[in-house]
Amino acid sequence: MSRYFLHLAYRGTNYNGWQSQQNAPSIQDVVERCLGFRLGHELRITGCGRTDTGVHARNYYAHFDSQRPAEMILSADFIHKMNTCLPSDIVIYQILPVSDDAHARFDAVSRTYHYYFHTSKNPFLELSSFYIYGLKDIELINRCAGLLPDYEDFTSFSKLHSQTKTNICRVTDAYITRIGQGYAFVITADRFLRNMVRAIAGTLFEVGKAKLDEAGFRRVIEGKNRALAGFSVPAHALFLEDVRYPYIPLPTQTSTF
Repeated sequence: MSRYFLHLAYRGTNYNGWQSQQNAPSIQDVVERCLGFRLGHELRITGCGRTDTGVHARNYYAHFDSQRPAEMILSADFIHKMNTCLPSDIVIYQILPVSDDAHARFDAVSRTYHYYFHTSKNPFLELSSFYIYGLKDIELINRCAGLLPDYEDFTSFSKLHSQTKTNICRVTDAYITRIGQGYAFVITADRFLRNMVRAIAGTLFEVGKAKLDEAGFRRVIEGKNRALAGFSVPAHALFLEDVRYPYIPLPTQTSTF
């Protein structure tokens, strides 16, 4: 039995997130069915983390085990057959051999999300960016985003009644950057809580609308109460952009949607 990493991307619009669920379509279920069919045996795959309903991933990793010959699994022909089996909103880029104890979730050292938004109505951005009206100060939003690495407890941005054992996350980078006709809120951390990025983005938009200043933003974080934070922004503009491992080089291919 050997272990492999799948490097894939997906548009999450038609799925209830990555993780397998009862009576709801998931990316995990679709990939497992296709992979099991191509390998000729049932299997389970383990993803690098959950993504919520409607959230996308430009770079995602999952691991699986198989006794099938490595030369078959690692061949370009096998990846081609996987992609012909999968729907158009999921793509396999690579299959990588890893050690038997490698773990797609626990070995990840960082994850980076982008939340895309635009401040002028634009019908060509609507599918992958959130239109937010009335932002007065992007620079103030950026300064408040830069405060996030000062903290570790993100209870104020966690989904209520989740089964998470700890709300401690180590954010290493957070900022706003201009992208084309809009912007992206970029955040990198060792782990993320459910709904965390969308709740932070919604709170930053409260800053941009002059409903919160820097001191108020700090009070939201330090209050450790979800009721203090802003609204949870829509999922369609959130992308898992990157996942880093100590033993995998930077990806050479990514999606461009």
